[in-house]
Amino acid sequence: MGERSVKLPDIGEGIAEAELVEWHVKEGDLVREDDLLATVMTDKASVEIPSPLAGEVSWIGAKIGEAVAIGSTLVKLKVAGDDVAEPEDKAPKKDVPTPPIAKKAEAATTESASAPSIRPATLEARPATTSAIRRAPGEKPLASPAIRLKAREAGIDLRQVHGTGPAGRITHEDIDAFLSRGPAPRHGRAMPPKTAVTDVKVVGLRRRIAEKMALSKSRIPHITIIEEVNVSPLEDLRATLNRKPAPEHPKLTLLPFLMRAMVKALAEQPALNALYDDEAGIVHQHAGIHIGIATQTPSGLVVPVVKHAEARDLRDCSAELNRLAQRAREGTATREELTGSTITITSLGALGGLATTPVINHPEVAIVGVNKIAIRPVWDGTQFVPCKMMNLSSSFDHRVIDGWDAAIFVQRLKELLENPATIFVDP
Repeated sequence: MGERSVKLPDIGEGIAEAELVEWHVKEGDLVREDDLLATVMTDKASVEIPSPLAGEVSWIGAKIGEAVAIGSTLVKLKVAGDDVAEPEDKAPKKDVPTPPIAKKAEAATTESASAPSIRPATLEARPATTSAIRRAPGEKPLASPAIRLKAREAGIDLRQVHGTGPAGRITHEDIDAFLSRGPAPRHGRAMPPKTAVTDVKVVGLRRRIAEKMALSKSRIPHITIIEEVNVSPLEDLRATLNRKPAPEHPKLTLLPFLMRAMVKALAEQPALNALYDDEAGIVHQHAGIHIGIATQTPSGLVVPVVKHAEARDLRDCSAELNRLAQRAREGTATREELTGSTITITSLGALGGLATTPVINHPEVAIVGVNKIAIRPVWDGTQFVPCKMMNLSSSFDHRVIDGWDAAIFVQRLKELLENPATIFVDP
């Protein structure tokens, strides 16, 4: 049993050192020839370092993130036999071109332990082999563990891959070539890969939405708070009120309750019902609460505005909300109905996920996002009980709204929604 050093080979382009980014082995591991030892990175590409011979890893020479000089010992291997003499160090090569495929077998037989072959991760794929892959039943393709892992992650059956390495061993280049040309059809039933690309010009409302979103995200540092709210009492109240609605009253959704809760919370924190003119350095706080409702229409996202929500009761908020949403979906909403908001609600309704990160409707300073209601177990102090839970996702302009104030606003909304009677009772 002897010990051999595996040194970091010259990886070309005058590079003196490379950063170690991944170890594929650890001390005590048994490796076979061509198994991956490590991956290093230059300023241009990742390079995989395979083992030039079989053995047991007895020593590793660097930590992840460290710079390793070309020619320094990367690992040491305990190898079979008594030939323990270290081979002479070869002078670093000035360039390591990709060896022609035809010479690969010869190169593999002449590699020394101190100068393993390298595998740039960005090597050009080899020409696809068009001949059918013929393997005897039960024959296992020759491939290193790294190659097998790569194939599994790509969903490739290695039995379909032609190996161009020594004795038909499958290499990284073979995997890349296989991926580039796609799998061979099976019994004529495989679907052809789709390569068409459709260019859709962003125009009209979609372009304006894109500009609006980009403006908001580029100029407003968002802070988002997500709070879980038990809306079981509110849902019970809503069901009761909807049980026998008057003909002139549409069924109540959750949004009118949220609007009324926001009116109450904003009366305590008027700084959040505001527009920020950042060029003038002025925050315009509005006494009137004009709530924009982000609404999905066949043409895209629009935001009709329920003006003066502070002067509307629950039914009036609901009626105006329904009227504006209908006009927005029909494309008949006027410019006045689509402008003038001072704070916005966004809701994905039943489609909403656990949480969202709402984008503020510039130049407003706050937005409240409604997520999907789901029944979840809640500990009431003695037992778990099923409750209708909903997450509120609210974003704020962190330039003018501190996190503390944002949290107070969210907690106030939670308190009001979990105790819906308090929405309608003055202190």
